[in-house]
Amino acid sequence: MATTTRPRTRRTQQERSGTTTAELLAAARALFAADGYAATSLDAVCERAGVSKGALYHHFRNKEALFQAVYAAEEAKIAEAVATAYLKVHKRDRWDAVFEGCKAYLVMCLDPGVQRITLRDAPGALGVEAVDEVTELCVRQMRTGVSRAIDAGRIAPRPVEPLARMLFGGLSEAARTIARAEDPKRAQREALAELRRIFDALAEEPNGPGDGRTDGA
Repeated sequence: MATTTRPRTRRTQQERSGTTTAELLAAARALFAADGYAATSLDAVCERAGVSKGALYHHFRNKEALFQAVYAAEEAKIAEAVATAYLKVHKRDRWDAVFEGCKAYLVMCLDPGVQRITLRDAPGALGVEAVDEVTELCVRQMRTGVSRAIDAGRIAPRPVEPLARMLFGGLSEAARTIARAEDPKRAQREALAELRRIFDALAEEPNGPGDGRTDGA
């Protein structure tokens, strides 16, 4: 009886490269989160990832570039958490949805690794301009949320940019306060309480069905 053999599946160079990159990023994230940027060596990253120094340099030109990739990934995870929280509420209340997104951000900032990478080390390791470029995604989220809340009649019409920037700036400073606090959970609760008061002070009644606070999905 004739037998058939399945052709061997070989990973492409692109797949192998993607796997190596993911292993390096995971190893680097763990070390940066635990030990900080300054104390983490590329040798330690390679050892943890199980790859050679040459493989690392094939993907990242230096430690700063590796850290920037880790930092960008952290900010992307934060943005995803913010978007998920926003979307759970936005059909019911566009302004409360923005608050829930802000809350999700402050919840993420309770993670010591997030604190170390995004709040403590990133500005010094990368510079303020590089950090601003990465966080622009979160600024766009805030801008979109404020604009939609205005359209829904949940806050009074106004120029979007100033309020979005002020809210994002205040949220960022609250996150840094939480990271520096002796009791981060208490600092987070206090920040959320003040944020709730600000949102309530800016809120207005909805314009009509389908906008603002309704029971519709």
